[in-house]
Amino acid sequence: MQTTGDTQSSTLDEQTVLRTRMKKIKHKIAVISGKGGVGKTVIAVNLAIAFALQGHENRVGLLDADLHGPCVPKMLGMEDQKLRVGPIGAFPALGPLGVKVASMAFVLEGKEVPVVWRGPLKMRAIQQFLSEIAWGELDFLFIDLPPGTGDEPLSVLKLLPEMDGVVIVTIPSEVSQNVVGKAITFSRQLNVPVIGVVENMSGFVCPDCGKETHIFRTGGGEKVAQESSVPFLGSIPLDPRVCEASDLGHPFIMENPDSPASKAFMEIVEKIKTYIQEKENMSPNETGDK
Repeated sequence: MQTTGDTQSSTLDEQTVLRTRMKKIKHKIAVISGKGGVGKTVIAVNLAIAFALQGHENRVGLLDADLHGPCVPKMLGMEDQKLRVGPIGAFPALGPLGVKVASMAFVLEGKEVPVVWRGPLKMRAIQQFLSEIAWGELDFLFIDLPPGTGDEPLSVLKLLPEMDGVVIVTIPSEVSQNVVGKAITFSRQLNVPVIGVVENMSGFVCPDCGKETHIFRTGGGEKVAQESSVPFLGSIPLDPRVCEASDLGHPFIMENPDSPASKAFMEIVEKIKTYIQEKENMSPNETGDK
């Protein structure tokens, strides 16, 4: 039976291993949202692929931190893969362009098997999951967090050292915008910089004629970013091919590089790269979310 002292010692050992592994990763960026249904995982998946496309092939990782609804493997066509276990830990599965992926979906016995855990057990599982993944040397690690500001996002952001920041995803609906402020406050309370806000599904662009129709309101993401004094990274139009590509396990920006959505996405990628470059050039006293 494990005593309290043994548990504390095990936890400290895991934290030491985690910090050692994270030192090999240059940049760590989390993708979060105040609520579900805004396409956060689509953004995370395509972010990872975009950076791999831009000179970081085999140097990008993607952590699917959603314990209850992991869907990164589905979007990357990796549902049949599993984590490989070795003497130094578990090795992530390899996706398109050599993107290294770790997900709870890789350890569940089947697609319909639910994770029915309470808070303390989830936090413990997340700590073990993070400390046991042997990522190796990476330029970027993207973390797809579950929606909201509960146990999983709190645990991941507190455990991962030296985060570059978070990208917050919203859609142009008043309901979604109302909770973006909570996500921004949540990040600031944890001293994690906010890289910026992305407005997803900002307008429907017809793939045949190219005409854009605003199904929801427009400009909400930019407005909430301005009100919270954080950068607005851009708007990604709604494209039915995004859903189709995700269901087929094909990254959208690889399948449709010339689409308006892909071009908008790559502009967002450039802004994130600029943020990282500026952060690297700052003195220690200048860093942090302003």
